[in-house]
Amino acid sequence: MPSYFERIGSERFRPTAHTGGAWRPDDEQHFSPLGGLIVHAIDGFLAPREGRGMHLSRITFDILGFLAREELEIHVDTVRPGRTIELVEATVVIAGRVAVITRAWLLAVYDTAAVAGGAAGPLAPPDELPTRPLASVWPGGYIASLDLRPVEPPRPGRARTWVSTDLELVAGEPSTSLARYVALVDTANGVAVREPPTAWLFPNVDLSIHLHRQPAGRWVGLDTTVVFGAEGQGVTSTVLHDTGGAVGYAHQILTIRPLDPS
Repeated sequence: MPSYFERIGSERFRPTAHTGGAWRPDDEQHFSPLGGLIVHAIDGFLAPREGRGMHLSRITFDILGFLAREELEIHVDTVRPGRTIELVEATVVIAGRVAVITRAWLLAVYDTAAVAGGAAGPLAPPDELPTRPLASVWPGGYIASLDLRPVEPPRPGRARTWVSTDLELVAGEPSTSLARYVALVDTANGVAVREPPTAWLFPNVDLSIHLHRQPAGRWVGLDTTVVFGAEGQGVTSTVLHDTGGAVGYAHQILTIRPLDPS
């Protein structure tokens, strides 16, 4: 079965052509599947403590530069151990350079159903929506691997859409629902473009995910708004959904500049 990555060691992985980036499709990997791979590695690190009664509830990725489509290593360590809150850190190394630093908070699980509330309303379900390929807007193997189903026609800076994929995250390895979910979240910055990427660069240098409920299923719902400021910065903000309703939020800070500075 096609996959985004292949394991070649206990901490080493090889990206496949399906990770091909949207800005430089020939030699770059898109961050979205890499984000899922990092969560997959964190899950593996935490596996010996399965049943600990804690959920990954906030995950922040800092993307330190160009993500070459080359073999990579992921190292995971505990920063702050605990029984009710715990902080872990994952570091991605590509070609000898630290490329991504991730910090994830685990929070204890309690029964709070009696006070639950405040989440955004659900999106229209994806099952009967038509597919809209993103290849007309973005190149790259990752974009080509997606099943994208808009809830409504996107507008500049605004989109509500579902996204899924049939690809495995890591060849021959089961992944958690959260890892598979996170592997699609970074798509948000590409579904509601304010300006054509053939004229403007607006890559995100981070991705921060906050969850009030653990996602389930194969579909990721993106209710996305993109704001461009007047001095080269922008923000992509997304209410995250699964088919059961809202699960949390994602934010990405953008660096904006013209493709041709002249």
